[in-house]
Amino acid sequence: MRKLYIALLALSIAAAGHSQEFTMQDTLRGSITPERAWWDLDYYDLQVAVDPENKFISGSNLVQYRVLEENDRLQIDLQPPMKITRVVQEGKELEVDTRGNAHFITLQDPQEKGALKQLTVYFEGKPRAARRAPWDGGFSWKTDANGKPFVATSNQGLGASVWWPNKDHMYDEVDSMAIRITTPKELVGVGNGRLRKTEVKGEQKTYHWYVDNPINNYGVNVNMADYVHFGDTYQGEKGKLDLDYYVLPYNKEKAKEQFRQVPMMLDAFEHWFGPYPFYEDSFKLVEVPYLGMEHQSSVTYGNEYKNGYLGRDLSGTGWGLKFDFIIIHEAGHEWFANNITYKDIADMWIHESFTAYSENLYLDYHYGKEAAAEYVVGTRANVQNDRPIIGPYGVNAEGSGDMYYKGANMLHTLRQLLEDDELWRSVLRGLNEEFYHQTVTTQQIENYLSNRTGKDLSAFFDQYLRTTDIPVLQYELKGNNIRYRYTDIVEGFDMPIRIFLGEKEYWLFPSAEWKSEELPGTGELQWDPNFYIEREEL
Repeated sequence: MRKLYIALLALSIAAAGHSQEFTMQDTLRGSITPERAWWDLDYYDLQVAVDPENKFISGSNLVQYRVLEENDRLQIDLQPPMKITRVVQEGKELEVDTRGNAHFITLQDPQEKGALKQLTVYFEGKPRAARRAPWDGGFSWKTDANGKPFVATSNQGLGASVWWPNKDHMYDEVDSMAIRITTPKELVGVGNGRLRKTEVKGEQKTYHWYVDNPINNYGVNVNMADYVHFGDTYQGEKGKLDLDYYVLPYNKEKAKEQFRQVPMMLDAFEHWFGPYPFYEDSFKLVEVPYLGMEHQSSVTYGNEYKNGYLGRDLSGTGWGLKFDFIIIHEAGHEWFANNITYKDIADMWIHESFTAYSENLYLDYHYGKEAAAEYVVGTRANVQNDRPIIGPYGVNAEGSGDMYYKGANMLHTLRQLLEDDELWRSVLRGLNEEFYHQTVTTQQIENYLSNRTGKDLSAFFDQYLRTTDIPVLQYELKGNNIRYRYTDIVEGFDMPIRIFLGEKEYWLFPSAEWKSEELPGTGELQWDPNFYIEREEL
């Protein structure tokens, strides 16, 4: 059965016309295999001891799951050089069949449908060192300016199984999770959720963290350094939200100043997206030795306490220097990535397009609509149109990096089509209500947006997500007569666009067919730059 499943998946990938070659390991990592499908995650209890001197970790993960269908073979993922040392269920050590990154466990006890079961996976090893965190992640083994260990994890795409054993596919999330981090006693271990207690045993200290909400695998993190802690509270839509900050001691004063942007971020995003999704788990910023990542309720920060992206404005307009990119962007992921999570990384645009667009909405809230529009239009210079935004399914493969700013401009264009900012706000807030703490597909998001806006957006999304072509509006002007049509479009693409004649607003309704009409009134023709198209005057 499994061989047939893999063969069919390989055929579907080939039929889709993707030139990249995929292996069985890609399929085992990126698809809902039969050994994954029959059980549903409920809870993890992850214990990890970190030895920074030897760059070595060891521990265990208790996996609690609900049986959906009877089976006796279960897949757990852990990437070499990490090793599973043993697996235990009901006091019995189980047989493990290792195939690369995937480990197939033969269960001895009956797995009755509906039963809540547990097994514990013990592991150890020297995890892969991050090569270019966070993009090519793993463990970052660094030291701070005082020569003390400065350690952090990052593993989106690469997979959480690069350092701890888990069901490493995004479609299934635990409902809650415990994380226990053991460090040398002079260091502080920071994970997701809330710190419940600390324990000192000899030369080691264990930090007990608890996550009270569903969490995806790549959102789980371990950070360890000579941290100092300070905090604040935010009065938000759901009441008091605790804000906790863990930074290196010599950066504390800079952090106190720079992190004043956190309440500003929350003001903007609770306005546009609805309540912060994890009040029960608090909000944290944790300093790390790389740029940053959207770890749930434990957002990591390494932007050098500068505005912009390491001091640079990604839009070229000046507006990008009005905010700290990592605070705003990575915290935006709490709504789009951690609250609403893709099932398959091929749909990563759901995380990145909406979050890149959140930069625009932060500016809109604090600096006005024109500033926000200038910023997002300015980011078009970063678009490559090298390949489609949506990637191949079932093999853990992302689409184009254009999911950031091409995606943001797609959403900005959609806002123009509505001509109703309160409706647009209700759509964005509604997304976070409808898919609260859920994993989703592109089709679910597309259907929701079409239904809530009252517009058939199928061709719109096909154009911007599934092709590399930007619609080209060809036109010619003769006096007040304009003749126009779209080229480089998918079938059915007929997005209207707004123009201005003097101060008067006017709409054109292009399609693939030539249209001709008399423009009313007089005045210089101006094209609204907020629509993501290209123009060609004939």
